[in-house]
Amino acid sequence: MHAIINFQKFFARERLRLHEIIFEAETPAGKLFDLLLIISIMLSTCVVLIDSIKDINNLYGQYLFVLEWTFTIIFSMEYCLRIFCTGKPVHYIFSFFGIVDLLAILPTYISLFFPGSQYLGVVRVLRLLRVFRVLKLVQYMTEMQRLTQALYASRRKIEVFLYGVITLVIILGSLMYVIEGEENGFTSIPRGIYWAIVTMTTVGYGDIYPKTTLGQALASIVMILGYSIIAVPTGIITAELTNLESKHDITTITCMVCSSEGHDRDALYCKFCGASLYA
Repeated sequence: MHAIINFQKFFARERLRLHEIIFEAETPAGKLFDLLLIISIMLSTCVVLIDSIKDINNLYGQYLFVLEWTFTIIFSMEYCLRIFCTGKPVHYIFSFFGIVDLLAILPTYISLFFPGSQYLGVVRVLRLLRVFRVLKLVQYMTEMQRLTQALYASRRKIEVFLYGVITLVIILGSLMYVIEGEENGFTSIPRGIYWAIVTMTTVGYGDIYPKTTLGQALASIVMILGYSIIAVPTGIITAELTNLESKHDITTITCMVCSSEGHDRDALYCKFCGASLYA
């Protein structure tokens, strides 16, 4: 019994140490792990990009194939270790980085059944967001958190704005369909709506345009209206950002239970699940 208890303590201690290395960047081992991981991500992304070049693939396709599977196996082992050392694996699996980590290895396995899908492995570049933790750029983590909070706080205003824009382009597209007609390229109301969206967003493909005087007058109004509408969501988000005052000192410590980040440096417990940050 005593041996079992000692083994359990040893297992818990090693699991905690593994969690510090994999999930955190406060220790030298954690920084080294994340640095090696980022180098591997960059190299594997380059392999995917180079493999898509036909001439290089014809010459070095076999070597690139071996490299791709080598990186995939490494990332698969890392993904399993992250699940293993997390108190509640479900929280990590369905977190942002958990989903990205999974998407980084799936394309290679899917390519066994659907050739060509391995090129979707470029999604691994999203994992480079971990560079913020490695370089200990905590201030960037804070700003990213503030921006996320501002977007979430302004979501209802943006939804109302988008509803208004959709209503407006439907009306304008319908008007242009009535004014110009099929003989000028506006063969249907949806095509008129397409023109209204392209014009209002100031993209202007030029594949369809009004030819009558009245249509050109309406187009001028839509263009001017587009410039004023583009500034609206920017103003909404900016207003929310000014209302947020987050000047806390954020650490890179990750909760072992729910894998959440963004804790204050003087925090003892996770502000998301209440678990101890220093088990």
